[in-house]
Amino acid sequence: MIFGRKNRKPITIADKKVTEWKYTTCGYCSTGCSIDVGVNEKGDAVSCRGSGGADVNRGKLCIKGIFEYEMFDAAGRGDKPLMRDKSYNDYQTVSWDQALDKTASEIERIQSTYGRDAFAIVSTGQILTEEFYTLGKLARGCIGSNNYDGNTTLCMASAVSGYKRSFGSDGPPGCYDDFEHTHCLIAWGSNLPEQHPIIYWRLKEAMEKRKFPLIVVDPRVTMLAQFADIHLPITPGTDVVLQNALMHVIFDEGLEDQDYINAHTKGVEEVKALVKEYDPVTAAKICGIDEDTIRTVARIFAKAPSAIGICTMGINQSTHGSDGVVGINNLALITGNIGKPGGTSLSITGQCNAMGTREWSGCSGLPGYRMLENPEHRKEVADFWGIEESFFPEKRGLFQTDIFSAIETGEIKGLWLVATNPMTSMPNTTRIRKILQKLEFLVVQDAYQDVETTQYAHVFLPAALWAEKEGCFTNTERRVNLTTRVKEPYGDSKADFWIFNQMAKRFPNGAKIHFPETVAEAFDEMKQLSKGKGRILDISGMSHEKIKENFGLQWPHREGEHDSKGDPRLYMDGKFQYADKKAKLIPLPFIDNNEVPCEQFPFWFNTGRVIEHFHTRTRTGKIGNQNKFSPTPYMEMNPDAAAELNIKHQSYVRIVSRRGDAVVMVQLTQRVPNNMVFVPMHYHECSNRVSLGLLDPHSRQPAFKQCAIRIESVDQAKAAQLNLQRRAY
Repeated sequence: MIFGRKNRKPITIADKKVTEWKYTTCGYCSTGCSIDVGVNEKGDAVSCRGSGGADVNRGKLCIKGIFEYEMFDAAGRGDKPLMRDKSYNDYQTVSWDQALDKTASEIERIQSTYGRDAFAIVSTGQILTEEFYTLGKLARGCIGSNNYDGNTTLCMASAVSGYKRSFGSDGPPGCYDDFEHTHCLIAWGSNLPEQHPIIYWRLKEAMEKRKFPLIVVDPRVTMLAQFADIHLPITPGTDVVLQNALMHVIFDEGLEDQDYINAHTKGVEEVKALVKEYDPVTAAKICGIDEDTIRTVARIFAKAPSAIGICTMGINQSTHGSDGVVGINNLALITGNIGKPGGTSLSITGQCNAMGTREWSGCSGLPGYRMLENPEHRKEVADFWGIEESFFPEKRGLFQTDIFSAIETGEIKGLWLVATNPMTSMPNTTRIRKILQKLEFLVVQDAYQDVETTQYAHVFLPAALWAEKEGCFTNTERRVNLTTRVKEPYGDSKADFWIFNQMAKRFPNGAKIHFPETVAEAFDEMKQLSKGKGRILDISGMSHEKIKENFGLQWPHREGEHDSKGDPRLYMDGKFQYADKKAKLIPLPFIDNNEVPCEQFPFWFNTGRVIEHFHTRTRTGKIGNQNKFSPTPYMEMNPDAAAELNIKHQSYVRIVSRRGDAVVMVQLTQRVPNNMVFVPMHYHECSNRVSLGLLDPHSRQPAFKQCAIRIESVDQAKAAQLNLQRRAY
């Protein structure tokens, strides 16, 4: 008898009549789960399961992965190319040749009239790596605009910048297996149970086996904070102060690994001099963590035989994002926790192939982590592609966040958006709306026609979804995994690889540069470009077949390493990517440039993910089992703060900043302090109507999380009607 019931009704699982399971890689977050998609006798995708032999997820999936098969036929898919002369006219269905010809001619018109850099391209972290490589060829080698970047600037640019500053190169140095070897983990602004559930499961399994301390730094009582041994509810935007205070204690008490510092780093004396100013008593007044706790955490971390620092958007999306990542790296370096089992600094990114765009798209440089500023690198790629080196610029162009400012000032006249939706994802979207209206030409390439940005486009190119095509993703731990075609593209949509290849034929350099006809041939080109003495991004020993056989391979994976699955960690030999092979310890003075609460705007505004949704909800908002738990925007608010303002649970309020406003439903919870609110980031016309968007000086990544708002009453009937309209999505 269960809870007094005599008649038990066992749970039954409906038979989906799967006739074949097809292997692929999940197309949501950067965890990189291996996934089997079940198809029926009609070829329709009807189910998903985790691949049992895969080390990443070991047969498990989160709720997004379980229902991922539903996105193939979800509402809003684009099935035909569309075109119009003015953004206020109706779209007309056209052929692919017409749409591509129009796009190419508009690019040429804009460049011939205003200059090559007057046309910009913003890509994504969600297409396949071979597609990134092909787009890089097109952008850098044919179109020739230097204003080419990815929407990954919004999520992981600070991590990239931080790794480059500390280690001389991008590339997460650790792996998931480090959880099974560590003796301490500090999570900086990372809520793994909701952001990356499978990585959290890996961590939880390791903690249950080995009982090491988990320390969470987060102003909000997240799900991860609830499981932590120590929760540090830090004042928003002050992570660098806490990091400096921890280093102050470590140096003051002689807990550093002096041998490692001497052998493998430079700059320790400068760091020591700076952190003397950040004693725990002084730091506590700024970051809100009491001095005894600071000392305790510093001792736990430094005395652990191995220790990990992980971070996600709580660090990255800040005006101090790059410094925050460097601070985590500093802590790892002074305690000798780089390049050994259980010791690492690991940035966990949000998009499925954020690593792929970092590696091969050429957004910030040239393919394979090559830099435009390096003449040898420019010559290598120019010779390989068969074009003049002078066609490449000598330094990178604008970041995505600066591209929109350049449209506003008239420097950029045309824009190509690939699987990105700035009308929801960019800060201060009211401003973005006005900016998009200034463009002479906008082309949107996306799997979904109803993405908000298509309201302002002149051409829409329908793209295939992740498992309607073939290629690779690279996950957070540098594991390259294979995506295979589960079913044919929807309607007349095409793989991004095909679109980029066809566009290349419409530019003069397209006749000079070889564009492979198959994804496998493009991968072979990438393998050739990855070779080189001292290069860490080496995939020359990989093949699509070997990747599938091993459920993914980690780079570096050099030619001849036939029995290896690649190196699980970087810098195991203590040699870094600077000329002297030493990592840099960098002093981090704290400059408080946060927008802080005041009398007019008394609440901190915080944003983040929820487990049901992915980024701008373009996909998850249309899948019933994901959308039903959070279909409309809501705000977490402390009950004590709500009582002072006479705000009731599940009532509606307006949140107002210096930039805009949004209407949300109130959820009362103790997860946030009484001077803070939390709003999920996923909803159109919501959090980014009020977000600040000041940029990190190193990474140009926006600060989505640290700003000030006030809360106002709103007509409940009208708000309820607005809520109903939103639920129709």
